[in-house]
Amino acid sequence: MSYIILAILFMLSGFFMKFSDDFFDEKNDLIFATVLGILCAIASAAATLYSAEAAYIFLAIPIGNLIALKIDGIHHVITLILYIVICLVFGLPELNFVVLLICILSALTDEIGHEMIPKITENRFWNLFFEYRFVMKIAICLLAVSGVFNILIFVCFIMFELSYVTAGVVFEKNS
Repeated sequence: MSYIILAILFMLSGFFMKFSDDFFDEKNDLIFATVLGILCAIASAAATLYSAEAAYIFLAIPIGNLIALKIDGIHHVITLILYIVICLVFGLPELNFVVLLICILSALTDEIGHEMIPKITENRFWNLFFEYRFVMKIAICLLAVSGVFNILIFVCFIMFELSYVTAGVVFEKNS
């Protein structure tokens, strides 16, 4: 398996995910947000189908967002439906429920913390910790260090996150 291909899919997914959100939230552009969401779904599904390790991450993110009620636009619904359809048509890799649960809970904690922590504390550390969603990063790192995941999947996830942040910066500069 080529981690280069996987890294590219992670980066595309992160970039399209953030750009889709920003076009919907900041510009109210449902069409472009949906197109970018579709590209995100394709990249995420391709990574999910390509690697069981990636599947844990790309399944956990939408499940965590769904539980946290962060699927808040039609572009999210279309993206999620397309992702699910692709995964069901081509078949998910076999996954360990406990590992998937760890990933889901870390994604859920990040989403809840991202929304709630700034409202309850002005502590700079905790605000930055949840602004940049570090719970899942730590969980994926620990899974990699413990040998459950290859360390390169953690690198791919960091590339996803950097691509997500980069998309936000690019969007801001062009707005």
